[in-house]
Amino acid sequence: MVNETNPGMTAGNGAESNFTPFVELDRQTWARLSNEITSPLDLEDILRLRGLGDELNLDEVREVYLPLSRLLYLYVAAAGELHAATTTFLGEQRTRTPFVIGVAGSVAVGKSTTARVLRELLSRWPDTPNVELVTTDGFLYPNDELERRGLMHRKGFPESYDRRRLLRFVSEVKSGAEEVSAPWYSHLTYNIVPDKEVVVRRPDVLIVEGLNVLAPARTRADGRSGLALSDFFDFSIYVDAKTSHIEQWYVQRFQSLRTGAFANPQSYFHRYASLTDDEARETALGIWKRINEPNLMANVLPTRGRAQLVLTKEADHSVRRMLLRKT
Repeated sequence: MVNETNPGMTAGNGAESNFTPFVELDRQTWARLSNEITSPLDLEDILRLRGLGDELNLDEVREVYLPLSRLLYLYVAAAGELHAATTTFLGEQRTRTPFVIGVAGSVAVGKSTTARVLRELLSRWPDTPNVELVTTDGFLYPNDELERRGLMHRKGFPESYDRRRLLRFVSEVKSGAEEVSAPWYSHLTYNIVPDKEVVVRRPDVLIVEGLNVLAPARTRADGRSGLALSDFFDFSIYVDAKTSHIEQWYVQRFQSLRTGAFANPQSYFHRYASLTDDEARETALGIWKRINEPNLMANVLPTRGRAQLVLTKEADHSVRRMLLRKT
């Protein structure tokens, strides 16, 4: 089934609901767009790629992510043709710059799994063997700086990121720099790791994953609008789900981490490892209500309509609806 819809507009009786830049596709229709390509991933790959709590399986890869990788490959090819036309017009010989994809969505919605699966699939297509993935976690201010600014309780909110450094990083990659480095973030210590970096060397495709990657540009002190990170994106994806589902997934993931990462004495969250089930649920819900849900509602969800593709998940984590921008 194919419908026209708008993720940034509430359906109503007005004529505007009939005119929208998005096309809605159900999963069955979307799956047929893979053009009968055989998935290159097996069960071992799935287990390696899926995040904690995600229910990624072979059907999901074949019916959702394989068609998406084909769509992105077509976009990469089209971008290459456009670049060739531009260089011909200018009479120059320039190497094609990386194709940049942004992946946004809430904490615990599964955007990291989406980004990892796309990296794996795109690297199997001809002409895009070098696909890099960078998360915006590395551009969070170090904890001591967050403490100095009084932002430790707002970690993940837009103001907790070194936005200027992030913009410079993506700009340099997009400009074709030979080598660009980004800070390394440890989810174990919940902090930037000094003297350790992620190095990107002229990838064919760069995937940038994070909460706020689709945020609009900020207004400068002089009233002018600055650059947005999404200005450097060739394609953008928003991973969506009902807030109640995401809350449930967050709580479940928190409870699972007690015997996983939290059990490590070096973990920033080691103090939560000994919580009972009820205590863990209460703690997780408290964190969700104080930090993650307010950030989602105020900063992340409002950017959904800026994406070129919205993937909507159901309670079982499966993607069931796709909203694709027409142009």
